[in-house]
Amino acid sequence: MQRQTQVGKLTPAKLFWLFMAGSLGGVVVETLWCVLTTGTVQSRAGVLYGPFNPVYGIGAVLLTVLLTAVEHRGNLWLFGCGALLGAGYEFAYSYIEERLLGTVSWEYSHLPFSIGGRVNLFYALGWGALGLFWIRVLYPRLDAFISRILQQQAGWLTVAVAIFMAVNMGLSFMAVGRQAQRREGVVAADPLAVFLDTHYSDAVLQQRYPNTQVQK
Repeated sequence: MQRQTQVGKLTPAKLFWLFMAGSLGGVVVETLWCVLTTGTVQSRAGVLYGPFNPVYGIGAVLLTVLLTAVEHRGNLWLFGCGALLGAGYEFAYSYIEERLLGTVSWEYSHLPFSIGGRVNLFYALGWGALGLFWIRVLYPRLDAFISRILQQQAGWLTVAVAIFMAVNMGLSFMAVGRQAQRREGVVAADPLAVFLDTHYSDAVLQQRYPNTQVQK
């Protein structure tokens, strides 16, 4: 039986900082991957301000909470559950994004072993490897680092960053929601819509989210 990773208790503050670490780390990794595969640097952020993508942050929290519950069963379980969790998360997120905003942030139909263009076997296996690496290598180190920060009475920092991200994510969602309305020909009829049209035009959002594809 695999020895269980030694980490501290999961608290709301710790989960929040894991979310932030995943949001930042995912953007860094995907940006490097883009440079290596295409030779170009493109924005991989999921919010209007800062190098953060909540998709990866939520993924980090889900991997942590759900995989720590099965890690005592061994590495094969971690790999398999990570693959299923990652594929399920990708499918659900893609479906919800398309239903709410009429867009998708990834499309795998051109690859073999894909389901609806939302999930792909290759990426599911990648999620499995990531889940194993996360629980056995990254998470214990992040847990120790975050615990040291929280022990320094850094509650004010947690609150400040949480407020920033809440506003950032809310504004980002409203901006892309208003973009969806513009595609449907809805004219700005209130001060908020005018503000969003003025500051977050289609050109601005295209530069910020170059991978986003409109579904016909």
